[in-house]
Amino acid sequence: MIVNGMLDEMETLIHALAGLGNDIAHDLRTPLTRALLTLERGRANASTLEQLQIAADKTISSLDQSLSIITAILRLAEIEKSQRSAGFGKVALADITREVVDMYEPIAEDKGIALLIRSADELSVHGDRDLLIEAVANLIDNAIKYTPAGGQVEIELFRGKGENIVRVRDNGLGISEHERDAVLRRFYRSDKVRHTSGLGLGLNLVAAIVKLHGFRFTILPGSGCVVEIACPYASTPS
Repeated sequence: MIVNGMLDEMETLIHALAGLGNDIAHDLRTPLTRALLTLERGRANASTLEQLQIAADKTISSLDQSLSIITAILRLAEIEKSQRSAGFGKVALADITREVVDMYEPIAEDKGIALLIRSADELSVHGDRDLLIEAVANLIDNAIKYTPAGGQVEIELFRGKGENIVRVRDNGLGISEHERDAVLRRFYRSDKVRHTSGLGLGLNLVAAIVKLHGFRFTILPGSGCVVEIACPYASTPS
């Protein structure tokens, strides 16, 4: 009875997605449909509790993916609609970057990826600390995700010409010139990385955070992938 009720609710939800935008509907329907089919097959074919548990675990995984998509969409909407800077303050770039690097070092180590950080003199910007951590984390997460085992991810903090800059460089697949605008669109995923798990929302989220702050986000040419967030000195409190 519980499984039957879940199936009915999921079918209703999948039909309701028809009213959403095409991209959002597609990206939500895929994991939800996978969860629905797994439950249906489990109900029809599972002859033991263990087999039913396997079906339930696969369903949970698909639902987790759906929840991640919904959470990311809501987060983007919140950032894009925000016009407030009341929570802005002085943020030390080295501190937030080191915090993110510490969080990702175990993940990089598991993949055999060297995670390096190079920092110039103390650089500060005026912004929302939590959002800037989120932006840097997305850049480092992407770099680790798309860099092969044995590769390297380098995070540089330095003063550019009139700007404080956070640059993340890896020796992974890179982003081709004709895709540099496309990867900033919501849900866009290049054909060459579709075998890697992801939602296609990371760089879109970074771009939204950067826009809110009045900073600049750039995907640079070169081998691997090189991206940077630049904050004009004028945006940095004295």
